[in-house]
Amino acid sequence: MKIRNAEQIVSHGHRASRKVVLEIADRTLARLDSYKRIKSIAYMEGAVLHIGTRSWDLSKKRNVYLFGAGKACNHMAMALDEILDDYLTKGVAIVKIAEETDVFRKTQVFVGGHPLPNEEGYRASKMMIDLVHKSGPEDLFIVVISGGSSALMSYPIEGITLQDEIEATDVLLKSGAGIYEINALRRHISAMNGGMLAKRIQDVGAELIGFGISDAVGSPATGDISAPYPAYKSTPIGPDPTTLDDARATIINRDLADRLPRSIVDYLMNVGPQGETPKAFPDNTYFLLNTLPDSCIYAKQICDEIGIPALIVSSFLEGESRDAGTFFASMAREIQTYGNPIKPPCVLLSSGEVTTFIPDNSVIKGRGGPGQEMAAGFAIAAAKAQGACLLSIDTEGTDGTTRVAGGITDSNSFQSASDKGISLFRALREHSCFEALDAIGDVVFTGNTGTNLCDLNIMYVPEANQR
Repeated sequence: MKIRNAEQIVSHGHRASRKVVLEIADRTLARLDSYKRIKSIAYMEGAVLHIGTRSWDLSKKRNVYLFGAGKACNHMAMALDEILDDYLTKGVAIVKIAEETDVFRKTQVFVGGHPLPNEEGYRASKMMIDLVHKSGPEDLFIVVISGGSSALMSYPIEGITLQDEIEATDVLLKSGAGIYEINALRRHISAMNGGMLAKRIQDVGAELIGFGISDAVGSPATGDISAPYPAYKSTPIGPDPTTLDDARATIINRDLADRLPRSIVDYLMNVGPQGETPKAFPDNTYFLLNTLPDSCIYAKQICDEIGIPALIVSSFLEGESRDAGTFFASMAREIQTYGNPIKPPCVLLSSGEVTTFIPDNSVIKGRGGPGQEMAAGFAIAAAKAQGACLLSIDTEGTDGTTRVAGGITDSNSFQSASDKGISLFRALREHSCFEALDAIGDVVFTGNTGTNLCDLNIMYVPEANQR
């Protein structure tokens, strides 16, 4: 099972509701696993690498390199390391968490920093740049990228230090800015992200094949993953849709000029057109494995298989995490009382990327993440929605500053916490929802899942008289 502590989760609370939610979540994560997705379209036949509808004769390549970064990189890189076998010259992968189950033959694995960059990710990025600079037109780069690569693949431009980038990332994540705003700034101070890695490969004349998972809110659902994806964009290997003006707007609109490192503000406010990121790579070949709406689509298909009516509320969910939890609790009450917008028993699904506003570090008294804060917010407001249960996780397996994927709460969770002297209101104020939910057995642990599609929220609402 993808959810490793399922037995603990269903040992208390509204067990029947929890079992329904966990089954849907577990089966959805299994379908999204990038290792299986890549293996379903890529294989070697002699010296020929087949990927979907395209083929490459690797006997005509001098070197074949595998690069990877992202929170789903473990599974993506393992699949290609296995497929390429002796045809792989060298691999470099930057992961968030290395696990004992990871098996690589020719790929060196680095544990980068996320959400804040670290020195090991910096060293791995430098190794990638050095390999590219030694390459030429007879070489092939296969690059696997998923969400989180901006922090993990950290290599700032000259004049900006790694510490500057770490401090800037911390400020941005607590500013309330959306991910597009955050990426606009980070990409324009990076020597790797925003398409800069692809530009380096292009400059030496080498060929690039990219595999991506898009966690961007607003991306359309994937179609045929065996066909090259012509509209691939962003991340280190694709064209960057954000602009210098977007980066500057983030500083101005979020009032960050005095909070960000001076080196970054001065550079972005004064650099000319040469500081813009690349906007097109017509010669590269990209395969898109999954996009953010897929998680809700697969979850609804699983609900149909189980025989439970399901409704996708939104795959664009953004905003304050605790407020999103309150909204879902109000929906549960509406469903049980009036049967709107769907009659119980039923499942409501959403995906997106909720965030948590933290004015400064002095208010933080513990650990947590948006998924756990959403689950805590739901628990407070769901006491009157008998048997309603919400799971809110980051699909890659780590939520915020914790090693858990998120939280799961039901209409009994608030009382369970109170009985143990735990205030969920205080946990939200002090951003210590991990400690609170862990104490009542309501955190969700998965480890690396093999995907990275931001948030997945699954709510089961039984009829009001069901227990």
